[in-house]
Amino acid sequence: MTGTAERAVIGAVRGYVSAHLDGGPVCVALSGGADSLALTAGAVRAGLDVHAIVVDHGLQDGSDVVAETAAATVRRLGATAEVRRVTVDGAGGLEAAARTARYTALDMARSDRPVLLGHTLDDQAETVLLGLGRGSGGRSLAGMRPWSAPWGRPLLGIRRTQTVAACEGWGLPVWDDPHNSDPRFTRVRVRTEVLPLLEDVLASGVAEALARTADQLTADSDALDALAGDVLDRQTDEGLAVIEVAGAPSAIRTRAVRFWLQRRGIEAPSHRQVTAVDALVSDWHGQGPIAVGGDDEARLVVTRRAGVLVVERLNR
Repeated sequence: MTGTAERAVIGAVRGYVSAHLDGGPVCVALSGGADSLALTAGAVRAGLDVHAIVVDHGLQDGSDVVAETAAATVRRLGATAEVRRVTVDGAGGLEAAARTARYTALDMARSDRPVLLGHTLDDQAETVLLGLGRGSGGRSLAGMRPWSAPWGRPLLGIRRTQTVAACEGWGLPVWDDPHNSDPRFTRVRVRTEVLPLLEDVLASGVAEALARTADQLTADSDALDALAGDVLDRQTDEGLAVIEVAGAPSAIRTRAVRFWLQRRGIEAPSHRQVTAVDALVSDWHGQGPIAVGGDDEARLVVTRRAGVLVVERLNR
């Protein structure tokens, strides 16, 4: 007999597919932990054609065995599976480098299929708290989106205790990643220290409240993004006309600036860059070019000229 937790996971997957997908083949990012293992099992039991992708980061002894065990486990459930081994290096620290390597491997392996990720309500609550602590603004506080092509998160309404219980009910062997309890990682301390303290002080329900906040801010952010998009649709290819954005509220104007920078090739403009470029519109007093990126040969700057913002490439 299927227990409550198992039914909750299967129901979450079915509801998610109905709302966001067409019911075709999907990939699942599988680590062997309870969340991704429950998601894979739930997707198979929901009737989906599931291909699991296990990314072996090679950061721990025996990681190859863990990856192959996870793949073998879901094959017995009826999914297909493969293991992708990656090298973790690059800027931003271990967590950021591992994340970049993982998502790159998943994208390469998915073959145009959506990829389902095992993030739960608890992960969403942690993300909101981290964004709040870093002062990252409303977009960060909105947390992880249920669907942002090609990435899907069916379990954002499911607690971590439910995925653990579902795996126990299905008799699935769960791997507990030592990194998930390593206090060197900020997210781990939020999970093991900050959230429990908040639950104690505020009389429980904090994780659910943070997740609701993320949902509400996502709706607000989408509405403001649409308004900012309307502003940009009136722009020309030559640049961003100051007169078109100067009268917009700050929340819309700064979004328009960010989107415009992204369209001009600056993929991830920082808060500092957006603020400085916005000042060319909202606080113009003749200031010089604003650096927004570049490479070893040239740098990219934004300049205001005759009431228009333009991106220029200056040789170093």
